[in-house]
Amino acid sequence: MPNPFNQPVIEEFRANHGKVGGMFEGARLILLTTVGARTGNPHTTPLGYLPDGDGTVLVIASAGGSPKHPDWYRNVLANPRVTVESGVFTYEADAVVLDGDERDRAFARAVESDPGWAEYQAKTDRTIPVVALREVPVAGPPHINAGSMGEAIKVVHDAFRRELALIKQELIAS
Repeated sequence: MPNPFNQPVIEEFRANHGKVGGMFEGARLILLTTVGARTGNPHTTPLGYLPDGDGTVLVIASAGGSPKHPDWYRNVLANPRVTVESGVFTYEADAVVLDGDERDRAFARAVESDPGWAEYQAKTDRTIPVVALREVPVAGPPHINAGSMGEAIKVVHDAFRRELALIKQELIAS
């Protein structure tokens, strides 16, 4: 059963090729579809992310600072092959939980990008996991979430414009 909070965000994300409003407006957002650890059913969750180069993105299993890990994290521990929707592309990825220094460096980068992650960590005794989503290479062109070639070009350009705007904001803030 879809989460009542997440479902409208998922629908808006898909309808607008990754662009959403409300509390997520202007944020880097993906949709992560995992396979349920207990049920085997697909579950889709909107998540903020941090680009990490080479087609890898980092997601933080904060659960808002809850004492328990989020469901999506427990799912990737059981079934690490996931589906990622960027708004433009949909692709398969392997979820790899970072540990030790690698996790700490990635979490520090996330906190530098958004201090809210540190606030979540301060709320809980658990070490908040960082998960790298590493795109699985496939033969052939990527799957673009568009109905026509013209729409695909527009969707890709809009995504580049959003990312450039985010980079500009980050440069101004630093």
